[in-house]
Amino acid sequence: MSRFGHPGLLIGGTLTLLIAAMALLSLVWTPYPPDAIRIAARLQPPTWAHWLGTDHFGRDMLSMIMVGARNSISVGAVAVGLGMAVGVPLGLAAATLGGWTDEAVGRLTDLTFAFPAILSAILITALLGPGAVNAIVAIGILNIAVFARVTRAAALHVMARPFVRAAAALGRGPLSVTLVHVLPNVAGALVVQATISFAVAILAEAGLSYLGLGIQPPAPSWGKMLNEAQTFMAPRPTLAIFPGAAIALAVLGLNLLGDGLRDLLDPRIGKVSAKR
Repeated sequence: MSRFGHPGLLIGGTLTLLIAAMALLSLVWTPYPPDAIRIAARLQPPTWAHWLGTDHFGRDMLSMIMVGARNSISVGAVAVGLGMAVGVPLGLAAATLGGWTDEAVGRLTDLTFAFPAILSAILITALLGPGAVNAIVAIGILNIAVFARVTRAAALHVMARPFVRAAAALGRGPLSVTLVHVLPNVAGALVVQATISFAVAILAEAGLSYLGLGIQPPAPSWGKMLNEAQTFMAPRPTLAIFPGAAIALAVLGLNLLGDGLRDLLDPRIGKVSAKR
């Protein structure tokens, strides 16, 4: 089987594209305004008028899930981008310079990983205050440590290869060797890590919003929808099922996509799979 036919890559890519398409569609169209309150239509089951029903304020669930996808993707993308923008240079500097720079970066990442990620995010947002921007900062800080460690490990592996040592022997400076020879060869690992970190960021955003520390009303959020659904689980369990399914599918799709990209971008894994 071709590596492009990797089942995880196909399933994950399809799920991710569907979630992304739903988020993009919400920019131009939703069945109803997501913040439109209609008390007379509250707690309706799925119907032709409201495909996923309505919540306790009469808001259309499908519209809220569509806009919630956009908000979750926005928070996740910016948080992962922040982590990469700071973590990748730190990891490259640690691998290239070594010495006290490597030691300092290592201790900072160890300090970050000493605390559970979601608890650290809760602590940061509790200190900074609730809101989407502070949630991005909290998740981004955790991603900095992740990308710094992944970049350092991948860069050290590449630096041990003969072509990198040959470039250094020919008189190329450390910065040139890092940018021309090392960074392009660690890009695959960074892409895979970005995909997996994206899934973690979406899950973290949902958790923060569930606790009231993430995206604030009236902006829809999958986590906030789950929080509000608790009171109405008996009469309308779909209020929790639909946003919960959206979170699960988004995280599952990105994780499968990351696994598929890892197999695709790492030729050694591809050879092992072919032998099997």
